[in-house]
Amino acid sequence: MILQDARHAPPTLFVREEGERWPKAPSSLEEGVGGGGVSPETLKARARAMRNNPTEPEKRLWAALRDSRLAGFKFRGQDVIGHRIVDFFCPARGVVIEVDGDTHHAEVDALRDAQMLRQFGFRTVRFTNGDVMRNLEGCLTRLCNVLDDTPERWAGRVRHHPPTPSSEEEGEK
Repeated sequence: MILQDARHAPPTLFVREEGERWPKAPSSLEEGVGGGGVSPETLKARARAMRNNPTEPEKRLWAALRDSRLAGFKFRGQDVIGHRIVDFFCPARGVVIEVDGDTHHAEVDALRDAQMLRQFGFRTVRFTNGDVMRNLEGCLTRLCNVLDDTPERWAGRVRHHPPTPSSEEEGEK
């Protein structure tokens, strides 16, 4: 049995009433028998698999984000938030970054982003694969602007590590 990678499969839409479109519920095969949704263990395993097999745009963006390379902000790749796996997450600011391929639907994404904001208070920033591949610097600039405009989630927290002195300072007495 072959299952599509959930990141790249378009959500199934159906018409509800008077032209309203809503995402179709996933099948029990995809989400587990019993209708309880995906277990946290399954989501973590999927996220791990996605981290080990990123798309080329995700690789490029991650190279710019990892190890606090972007203005000192810490990011997680393929992180589980609620019942969703997000491409990247900045926990200090509560900012989710999604890199979207051609199969994404703006209407469905807007609903999911609104739910992420409502449920967790996390803002979502979206880039297309093309944006990342052709204009990574522009994406990073936009992301820095969003991060700078988003308040610190843990304002007033005390950092647990003092800055490391330079070797020149250590030798002075």
